[in-house]
Amino acid sequence: MPLPPPAPRAPQHTRTTVFNGYRRDDGLWDIEGELLDTKSVPFEIAGDGVWQPGEAIHGLKIRVTIDTAFTIRDIAVAMDDVPHPECPQAQAPMHRMIGATMGPGWRKAIETHLGGIQGCAHLRELLFAMATAAYQTLPDEAEPADPARPPHHLGKCLAWDFAGPVVARHHPMFFRPPAGAAE
Repeated sequence: MPLPPPAPRAPQHTRTTVFNGYRRDDGLWDIEGELLDTKSVPFEIAGDGVWQPGEAIHGLKIRVTIDTAFTIRDIAVAMDDVPHPECPQAQAPMHRMIGATMGPGWRKAIETHLGGIQGCAHLRELLFAMATAAYQTLPDEAEPADPARPPHHLGKCLAWDFAGPVVARHHPMFFRPPAGAAE
């Protein structure tokens, strides 16, 4: 179903993010994220530059290499388009994420290692979403080894509610009827 028609308006800004996941020949996995910011009108930051419509203000890429436990084994960053000459200094701190695990506490790990003036807000934003791209890339490997434990995605959204019909169909052993439901 499409969005309802908008009020009259004029385009100003476009942010595009793209994520790709790859199985590597060495048994590891690469998750790549890209962020591109453009304006629909000329844009100026006094003293730093003027960007024409469609010209990249931010052109950022991250490649995170992970194992099947979602632990970061390596990270590479490219900041091809930035609004300030100081921005590329944020690349080096990204290596602090090596050893972190994409799972519970992921956002906190990002904030701990790269939060505030330690890093780049746009790179952090990409990293936040890279975890879900990783889970989409490694669905089979992400399942717990213990069949008595529910898969990681159960209970994390409306569709995968333990008391819902999707869990009843796909994982009946973990289905929990809603409280007060007739048995």
